[in-house]
Amino acid sequence: MIIRLRIKEILEEKGKSNYWLSQRLGMCYRNYHNIVTNQTSAIRFDTLERLCEILEVPVGELFEQINDDISVKED
Repeated sequence: MIIRLRIKEILEEKGKSNYWLSQRLGMCYRNYHNIVTNQTSAIRFDTLERLCEILEVPVGELFEQINDDISVKED
């Protein structure tokens, strides 16, 4: 199972840009980019809280669970 943030999708649904969100979060671009592109292994609770406030979504909508099981073919 893989858990990833849905920030890009939420921004698209709301008609907002990465720039709009990065300005409101006020974090350095590198950290912001790593979070939005799911290239981070951790995220601070206060960042999650700010994301929820800014995007106006409950915390559960920020995440998506992806099944990473590899199907085994039977011959």
